[in-house]
Amino acid sequence: MGETEQRPTAGSRLGAQENAGISTLEHGQKPPVTPPGKLISIKIQMLDDTQETFDVPQRAPGKVLHDAVCNHLNLVEGDYFGLEFPDHKKMMVWLDLLKPVMKQIRRPKHVVVKFVVKFFPPDHTQLQEELTRYLFALQVKQDLAQGRLTCNDTSTALLISHIVQSEIGDFDETIDREHLAKNKYIPQQEALEDKIMEFHRNHMGQTPAESDFQLLEIARRLEMYGIRLHPAKDREGTKINLAVANTGILVFQGHTKINAFNWAKVRKLSFKRKRFLIKLRPDVNSSFQDTLEFLMASRDFCKSFWKICVEHHAFFRLFEEPKPKPKPVLFSRGSSFRFSGRTQKQVLDYVKEGGHKKVQFERKHSKIHSIRSPTAQPSEQQTEVPKQSSSFAHGENNDVAAVQSCRQGKELKASTEDAGQHKSPSLKKSPKEGRKVDGAVVSTVEKEEEAAKDRMQQNRPQSQQPSTGGSLTGSPHLSELSINSQGGPSVANMSLSPNLSPDAKQSSPLISPLLNDPSCIRTDDEEEVKRKRFPTEKAYFIAKEAATTERTYLKDLEVITSWFQSAVSKEDCMPETLKNLIFSNFEPLHKFHTGFLKEIEQRLALWEGRSNAHIKGDYQRIGDVMLKNIQSMKQLSIHLWKHNEILMELESGIKNSRKLETFCRDFELQKVCYLPLNTFLLRPLHRLMHYKQIMERLCKHYPPNHIDFRDSRAALAEISEMVAQLHGNMIKMENFQKLHELKKDLIGIDNLVIPGREFIRLGSLSKLSGKGLQQRMFFLFNDILLYTSRGLTASNQFKVHGHLPLYGMTMEESEEEWGVPYCLTLRGQHQSIVVAASSRAEMDKWTEDIQMAIDLAEKSSGPAPELLASSPPDNKDPLSVSDCTSLPAGLISDQRPVSISYVCWYRMQSLSFYDILQSNENQLSGNLLRKFKNSNGWQKLWVVFTNFCMFFYKSHQDNHPLASLPLLGYSLTIPSESENIHKDYVFKLHFKSHVYYFRAESQYTFERWMEVIRSATSSASRTRALSHKEPHAY
Repeated sequence: MGETEQRPTAGSRLGAQENAGISTLEHGQKPPVTPPGKLISIKIQMLDDTQETFDVPQRAPGKVLHDAVCNHLNLVEGDYFGLEFPDHKKMMVWLDLLKPVMKQIRRPKHVVVKFVVKFFPPDHTQLQEELTRYLFALQVKQDLAQGRLTCNDTSTALLISHIVQSEIGDFDETIDREHLAKNKYIPQQEALEDKIMEFHRNHMGQTPAESDFQLLEIARRLEMYGIRLHPAKDREGTKINLAVANTGILVFQGHTKINAFNWAKVRKLSFKRKRFLIKLRPDVNSSFQDTLEFLMASRDFCKSFWKICVEHHAFFRLFEEPKPKPKPVLFSRGSSFRFSGRTQKQVLDYVKEGGHKKVQFERKHSKIHSIRSPTAQPSEQQTEVPKQSSSFAHGENNDVAAVQSCRQGKELKASTEDAGQHKSPSLKKSPKEGRKVDGAVVSTVEKEEEAAKDRMQQNRPQSQQPSTGGSLTGSPHLSELSINSQGGPSVANMSLSPNLSPDAKQSSPLISPLLNDPSCIRTDDEEEVKRKRFPTEKAYFIAKEAATTERTYLKDLEVITSWFQSAVSKEDCMPETLKNLIFSNFEPLHKFHTGFLKEIEQRLALWEGRSNAHIKGDYQRIGDVMLKNIQSMKQLSIHLWKHNEILMELESGIKNSRKLETFCRDFELQKVCYLPLNTFLLRPLHRLMHYKQIMERLCKHYPPNHIDFRDSRAALAEISEMVAQLHGNMIKMENFQKLHELKKDLIGIDNLVIPGREFIRLGSLSKLSGKGLQQRMFFLFNDILLYTSRGLTASNQFKVHGHLPLYGMTMEESEEEWGVPYCLTLRGQHQSIVVAASSRAEMDKWTEDIQMAIDLAEKSSGPAPELLASSPPDNKDPLSVSDCTSLPAGLISDQRPVSISYVCWYRMQSLSFYDILQSNENQLSGNLLRKFKNSNGWQKLWVVFTNFCMFFYKSHQDNHPLASLPLLGYSLTIPSESENIHKDYVFKLHFKSHVYYFRAESQYTFERWMEVIRSATSSASRTRALSHKEPHAY
C-alpha cells in the first residue's frame, strides 16, 4: 500500500484536540511520541475476523500500533492482548513494542497482523470489562476451531452451547440446527450437535455477557487453555512441547502436561543458540538438576520462546514495568530485550481507580442487542455480571489454587455514559446495553480475608433485598445442579444448567462464596453469645455429632437415590435387573434415615430449648432415640447384605458394556459425585461403624446411674452385633472397590482384579536407574509389586513400567552400597531394583509391608499370573522431571474425584489398606470457623472430612462441595503464642508455606476434629487389620 504524508486535519488546524480514544497508560504518563514522516498502512485482523487498516509512521515503535488498535476498540485492558505476524521466515512472532514497526514488518503490504490474546490470567474474574471478556470469549472460540484448545466431548459441547447462546439467544430447535449447520465451531461438529443443543436448552434467559462469563469459567479449567505449544527435545532426544503460562513454564508430551516449573522455582532463563536453559533454585527435596536444557528447532525459535517467557514472567510477577538497562560503553553481551508495558498489577490498579469511561459495544456475531431481566425496574441501569464459585484445587503455584481471592477486593461501579461517535466497524457501540461490571480481581490466598471484608462493607449500603443464594456453577461437567446455598428449596429442574436465569440471580459469590458473602463473616461477640445460648455438656455434642454426620450420610444416599437414579432414567445404558437391584435396596435406606435424622434434630431442638423450652431433663439425652432407630435398622439388614451383590453386578455390567462404563465415568465427573461412585455404594456399611463409635463415646461418658446409660448401652450392643456380622463382608468389598479404583488409575494392565488378590500399600518412592533417582509410584499387593510413573494420557493415569512377583523375592537395606539414604534393594527371581524412601518412617512402613507381602506370597500356591499387557524397559521412560511440591490444577479442574494415588504422588506420601479402612471410620461433619495466616476474621463453613480430604460447603443443604483440601502431608498442630490467635479450640494445618487455622465450637468437637484429621495427615503405624488366613474371595 502506498505511503502518504501525514497532513493536519481541519480540527487540528483550528486548535481542537483529537480524540485519542481510551488511554492504556498510567496516570501521569504521556503517550509515545509519534515520529514525523511517512505513513505505512498495516492490516490488522481482529478477533471477530474483520480486518482494519491502520496508518502509522514508519519509524513509530510497535507500541504506537498496539495503542492505535486498542483505542480503535475503546479497549481499556489492552495489555492482555498482543499483535502477532509471520516474519520473513514464516514464523509467527509477537510485535516488539519498543522496536520500530518497519524494522519488524518488512513487507507490510503482504502481511496481515493478528490482534489476539497474549496473556491469559489465572482467573477470568480478573478481567473487569465486559468488552475484554467478550474478546477473550472470541479467542476461546478461535482456539476451539483451530484445534488448539483440546478437551473431551462434554466440555466441548458445553463450550459451544454458551457460544451459541451468546449468538442466537434462547434455545429453539429449528434455529439451533440451522445455526449449527451454517457455523462450524470445531471439526466433526455433527457428532456433538445433539449434546450441544441439550446443553443450550438449559441456558434460557442467559445474556451474551453471562454466556461469555460462563464460557471463560469452563475454559479456564481446561489444561490447554491459553497454551501455545513450542516443539522441542529434552536431553535424551525425546520429542516434547514447551509452553509458558501465568504460573511458569510447562512441559507437554503431545497435548498432555507432564511437568511444570513455577516462576518461584526458576532462578534464570537463558538460551544459547538452539538450547533453551532453565536454571532452578536449589531445593534439597527436589531430584532435579540445577540447570535443565531443551533443544529447539533453531536459534530464532529458541529466542522467540525465551522472549515470551520473559514477558510472561514480568507481566504476572512484577509490580511495575522493569526499567531499561543502561547501554554499555564499549560492547554489549547478550540480548537487550525487556518487557515493555504495564504489568497485570498496574492494569488492575488502573481499572480499580476508575480513571476511564465505560463504553458500550455491539457484538458482531450476536443477534441479541440487549436482554434484561423481566423483573428489573425501569430505572435500573446496571445489572450484575454473573459471579462464580470454585473449588479448592492444589495447583502449580499454590496449594489452594482454585480458591484464589481478590487482590484489590473492591467492587467497581460501571458508568453507562455513551462514549460518543467513535465507532468501530467490527465492534460497534450499542446505547442499549449498559451493565455493571464486577471489579473483584484474583490474587494470593493470604489477602483473601481483607478483600472479603472490603466487599462486605461496600455491599452493605447497596443491598436492597436479602440474598437468596448464589450461583454455584461453572463446571465443564454439570448435571442437575441444585442451587441451594442458603437452605432454600432445590432447583430440581435445572438439569445440566450451569447458571440461574437473570431474574433469579442475587448477589452471588465470586471465586469463593465462603469468603465473599457477608453472612459468612461472624464476629467474636456473636460467637460468644451463641455459645452461651446452647448446652455445654459433652453428651449434647456427641448427640450433635450424630446429627451432623447423619446429614452428610443422607446427602450421600441422595447421590444414588436421586442424582444417579435420575441420570440412569435418561440413558438407556443399564439393564433393568441392575437398576432394580441398586435402587430397590437404596430407596428404603434413604426413606428410613430421613425419618431418623428428623427424630435426632427434634431431640436436639428440645435439648437446646428452641422448642418446648419448659421441658428439661427427660429430653436431655439421645440414647433412647438411637436405640429405637438401631433396632428398626436391623430390619433393613437384608438391604445391607445386598451391597456385596450390587458392587459386583455393577462392575460386571461396566466390564461388559462400554456404554455403561462411559455413563458411570461421566457421572463421576459431576460436582455432586465428589467421591468415586463405588464409595457411595459402600456408605451404608461405613455408617454402621460411625453409629458404633458414637455409642461407644456416649457409654464411656455416662456414669452407670445416668438416665441415658441403659438405653445407650443397649443401642451399643445392637449396633455392635450388626457390625460384627457385616465386618468380614465389608473388608472384602473395600478391597474389591480399591482394586477397581486402582484399575482406573493404571494403564498397561490386563487383569489387575483377580480372585485372591489383596491390596496392601501404595505410595511414592524413588527408583535408582541409569538416569539417577527418578520418582515412581509403587503399588503393593499380596502377590506382586508394580512400579509406575505419571502417564501421558488426558486422564493423567499412571503408566506401568514394570512389576516384580513377590514369590521368591528378597529384600535388604543398601544405604551404604549405593550411598542413598533410606535405600532398599528388592531382588526378584528375574529382576532387581533399588528404591529409596523420602524418610526413615516411610522406609519402615514399606519394609514392614513388603516383608509381610513376601511372606504371604510364599504361603500361596506359587507365582502370580502374568499381569501386564506390556512391560516397557525402564531406560525408555518418558520425560520424568515432575514437580512434586504441589498438586496440579488438573486434579480437580476436570471435576473428577481426587484420586488418592495422585495425592500420594504429588505429596510424596504412601497409604496402606489399613489406613483406608481407618479413614472409613474416621469421618466427621460439622461447622468450623476458618482463618488464613495473614487475616483477622473467621469464616463459618460447613466441613465434611472423608477420604483423607476436607470438603467445604457454604451450608449443609448444599448438594456439592465448593472446595476441597487433601490433607496427606499436612502437619496438624496447635497455634503457638507467637501466632496471636488468642481463641479457644483452634487447630492449625500447615503444608510448606500454606497455613490454615480452624476453630471448633467446644472442647469435644475440637478433640474430635484433631483425632480424625490426625488420621489423615499421618499414616497409622502398621497394624494389620486383616486376617490373612482367609483371602478375599469374590
